[in-house]
Amino acid sequence: MPSTKIFLDEEELPKQWYCILPDLPKPLPPFIDPEIKAPGGGVAPKIFPKQILAQEFSQDRWIDIPEEVREVYKLWRPTPLFRAVRLERALKTPAKIYYKYEGVSPPGSHKPNTAVAQAYYNMKEGIQRLATETGAGQWGSALAFGCMLFGLKCTAYMVKVSYQQKPYRRIMMESYGAEVYASPSEHTETGRKILKEDPNNPGSLGIAISEAVEDALKHEDTNYGIGSVFNHVLLHQTVIGLEAKKQMEIAEDYPDVIYGCIGGGSSFSGIMWPFYYDKVSGKTQKDTRFVAVEPTACPSVTKGEYTYDHGDTARITPLVPMHTLGHDYVPPPIHAGGLRYHGIAPTISLLASKKQLETVAYNQVEVFDAAKLFIQTEGIIPAPEPAHAIKAAIDEALRCKKTGEEKTILFLLCGHGYFDMQAYSDYFSGKLLPYEYPKEKVEEAMRKLRKLYPWLDDVKKKFIE
Repeated sequence: MPSTKIFLDEEELPKQWYCILPDLPKPLPPFIDPEIKAPGGGVAPKIFPKQILAQEFSQDRWIDIPEEVREVYKLWRPTPLFRAVRLERALKTPAKIYYKYEGVSPPGSHKPNTAVAQAYYNMKEGIQRLATETGAGQWGSALAFGCMLFGLKCTAYMVKVSYQQKPYRRIMMESYGAEVYASPSEHTETGRKILKEDPNNPGSLGIAISEAVEDALKHEDTNYGIGSVFNHVLLHQTVIGLEAKKQMEIAEDYPDVIYGCIGGGSSFSGIMWPFYYDKVSGKTQKDTRFVAVEPTACPSVTKGEYTYDHGDTARITPLVPMHTLGHDYVPPPIHAGGLRYHGIAPTISLLASKKQLETVAYNQVEVFDAAKLFIQTEGIIPAPEPAHAIKAAIDEALRCKKTGEEKTILFLLCGHGYFDMQAYSDYFSGKLLPYEYPKEKVEEAMRKLRKLYPWLDDVKKKFIE
């Protein structure tokens, strides 16, 4: 029987993050400041520390990880790589299935990889508090954890439907010292305006981002922490893929295909970027496929348009080049709370447009079917978000069963599901619905966006197409 788990020693913890920007097939389109209808960071310089802004636009391929950050990483990193032998046997597949498990971090997901770094850089610049949004609560928990370790206060605006579905995530944030508000809230002008128009608004990540950014802009001692989408966040997550590469070397194997879930795109980028570097730099002869998996209820890439849009509902942030469902998107209350964002990382959008990665979407019922099989073979209860990657990996393994191909499959299990028991309860009791977001709603959102900015197509043509 092959080894089922591969660990690394602390001294093998990466000392640098990998930045993909120099290796993209074309330069990343710039942010657009809608006030001037031209490239500009808008409010970004007012809410991020200088070091974070430098990383956001850096063309350096390798960026040193501060020793203070590495020391915190050592609380849980390097994380294990498992071979899913029992899952392979259950599927009767000739494929080999590996997964990198990030659920061993104190908050239970991959999110602390960037939360710790962001808290550190803000602390170094004298910031006293970070404001942020959170969907399912993984990001809010991680940032609260990072802030606690570096002596910062933390305020989290949690999407209301998740606030109601996942009370233990809120309690975790509060245990780390954060204050948590259900978003939309009465604590910001944005929240109060939305509640006045719709007192029963279930919230969205776009709304929560608007509240957090507004909070940061109104308080000099406060900056904004973001959990996904932006380049610096994805950069920090590359410790995942860099470790996984070393572990695959120990296994004397290399992935033919890599799967990860996408909401904003940070965890998938964390596992994928280092292997992408191998591919474009000629370090491997394998034509590894990279497949991003999203829910049919929030199909940002599979149905969204690649254009410029705001990252938040109140349009405080600059226009970002990304696949989008529209900044006023309000998601259905599906249980994959971390995958309910209207947009996707600019790097993922660019790579998808250049056919450097693939995307696939599944509904939550088939995703939980896959999670159930994984639980009953591997024993770990996955969060609903990475269960999307599990579904894709199982489908690939079953294709190998039909063709006889002995592929090597790697997926990212970016967090455990121990705070998602309500989701599993609804699944086992047959209450989950296989919701699919209508294409017509995306088209309507794009018409509104073009009406708001009649010059948008010209900017898109200049910088994206």
